Parts: sequence; structure tokens; C-alpha cells
Amino acid sequence: MFVTASSVFAPRVGAFGAPVSGARAKKRPALVVASFREIPDKKKVTTPSTRTRAVSSDRGGVPSLLPNLEDLAKPFVRAKASLNEGIASFYDESSGLWEEQWGEHMHHGFYPNGCDRDDHARAQVDMIDEALKWAEVDGSKIKTMLDVGCGIGGSSRHIARTFGCDAEGITLSPVQAKRANELSELSEFSQSRGAETTTFESPQTRSPRDEKMTRDPRLTFRVADALAQPFPNDQFDLVWSMESGEHMPDKKKFIGELARVCAPGGKIIIATWCHRDLLEGEHSLPESEQFLLDRICDAYYLPKWCSVSDYERIAKLDVENLTDVKTADWSKEVTPFWRAVIGVALTKRGVLGLLRAGPATVRGGLVMPLMQKGLRDGTIKFNLITATKRA
Repeated sequence: MFVTASSVFAPRVGAFGAPVSGARAKKRPALVVASFREIPDKKKVTTPSTRTRAVSSDRGGVPSLLPNLEDLAKPFVRAKASLNEGIASFYDESSGLWEEQWGEHMHHGFYPNGCDRDDHARAQVDMIDEALKWAEVDGSKIKTMLDVGCGIGGSSRHIARTFGCDAEGITLSPVQAKRANELSELSEFSQSRGAETTTFESPQTRSPRDEKMTRDPRLTFRVADALAQPFPNDQFDLVWSMESGEHMPDKKKFIGELARVCAPGGKIIIATWCHRDLLEGEHSLPESEQFLLDRICDAYYLPKWCSVSDYERIAKLDVENLTDVKTADWSKEVTPFWRAVIGVALTKRGVLGLLRAGPATVRGGLVMPLMQKGLRDGTIKFNLITATKRA
């Protein structure tokens, strides 16, 4: 059974945010497993933190007082037994609101040099195109793609239109999978049989990779775990993960699965939230920075954060058959998007939408300024990682 990452990383605190130490702290032993604390009594737990603390992402500085506004929604969020259940329920609840206000793409937009722009929907499409360009993807070689953490299928549909390829998408959210299939059907994409279940149309029924596709692209979305994907080895020419890596509790296993299902010579692209690289002499983030991340973890059902250097090390040293690994920092290019999202959330329509969606969505809305602050102060990074699977 899992609890939120923040209960592991920040020090124990008592009333009014005072650190708990000495005998009181010793009365609360914990068994830490990976990024989460194991609960011996196996009771369901909620993910919101019970702490109230001063927060700052100023490295080594004195924390500034910020109220934990997200705790207002805490009593109304239903208990979750596991990280995956929390992720699924969060997106089941919030995806409809996001689509209503932002459309089919559930990710950051791309803002060149961090400059504001008004066409936010176009900025989200540009994020896809710029990531493909940066990773030097040759569209003529892409016949099949996998969208890991597919949301409601926006990236898959855009890439399928661009390259004329088939696409599979996986998500933990049944609501997202159903909606992704509906939108693809409305967009006149054909679907594989059994798209809403865990069945998979064998690639042996498709044209060989070296033949030019002469039919319309086929898109399929299903519920599946990115750490235990229901696909055979060497399956997809492009493996795409746009802002899902931050939900993965085991980054090595995550990249290993992406590499396993990637076809020889295929391309892997990950765009994800990370924390900054540690400075020389640092073994962990300062308490103030970690606490800011913990509050975001609580709201968005995230495990322990890592740096882009951690991703790069895993791809180069811990996962076999990957080459041409490179990374990029696009934090500047996404920062304006949070201003736009917060601006929409503060409108009458935005507030009513959050309230209608549910308490977990409200809590997510209340921590959006923390994402903005983390990006501004340099604690949070938006990073890209790409690699090629050896032929």
C-alpha cells in the first residue's frame, strides 16, 4: 500500500509546522520502500499532506510563508489504496474539464525563448512538432507509434496525421481511454477491434515495416500500466511519452519498458517534469525545495522526482541497446503556459469548472502557482530525453 511521496521526503512536523524531534519522532518509525512508506495496518490512505509548513524554493534561504491552500480540498478527496489508483481517479475526474477549456492536448505549449503568445492551442501542437524535430525523427520510417500516458489521444492523432502511421495509446484512466477512442472515431481514424479492453491487434496482420502504408492510420487506446505494457518486444518505430514520466515510481523500469517495445532503429522521446540537477557537494535538494515538490506530489499523485541527469544515466548505463542519448532543458519554453492556465482557472468559468469536476481537481488547481514558482526559481525543470534503439 502506498502513500504520497511527501510523507517520505520531508521531515516530520508537529503543530504549526514545527519539526518533530527526539522521543516524539522515535515513536513514529517508518519502513521506506522505494519512494513510498509502507503502511503496516494496510488501511487506505489519502495522498494530501497533513503538514503545514513555510515553503520556499530559494536554495538554502529562509522559507517565506505561503499558505497550503490545497489542504482546503483535503477532507473531500476520497482515500486511495495505491499510486496507480490515485493517478487513474485524478484523470478520470479532471480530463473532461481540461478538454473543455484547453482541447485535446493535455500538455504544455511551446513558447520560443519564453515569449508569451495568445494562440495556446497552437503552442501545444508546436510542442509536439518541435520535440519531433529536436529528436530528429524521420517520418518516412515511422509506421507504428506508441503513446505512453496518452491522455485523450491528442499527440497520437497529430503524429498519425503527420506521418501517416498507426498509433497505440495507453493510460491508467478508463475515462481517458474511452474518450481518446471516441475522438479518434470522430476524426475519422479507424480503430482496432477491442480498443477499450486490454486486447491487442497483432502486428502480423499489418503491412510489413518496409512496405509503404496505403490505408488510413489506425488508432487504438486502452487502459494499461506503462511499467508492464501489454505489447510484444520490438513493436513500435516511435515510442512517445509526453508528460507521463513524472508519474512513474520506477524510472529504470519505465525506460526499460520503452526500450523493450521500441523497434530496432526506432526512436524514444520523453518529455517530463524533473527537479534541477544537484550542485557540486549536494546529496539532495534543500528542505525548502523538496517541500515545494512534495506539495505538488500530493496534488498530482507523483512519486519521487528525479533530475534529467538521472534519466540520462539510466538510458546510457542501466538500459541495454540504447544509443544516441541526448537531453534538453525547455523550462523557459514552457513557463508562459502556466500563466495562461492559471489565468483561465481564475475566470468565473474556470472556477465553476473546477468545482464541478471535483475536489481532487480543485486541489490540483490550487497548487498550479507552485509549479509556476518552481519553474521561475529553477527548482523544477521541463526536460526532454531521446534515444535510439540499436538496430
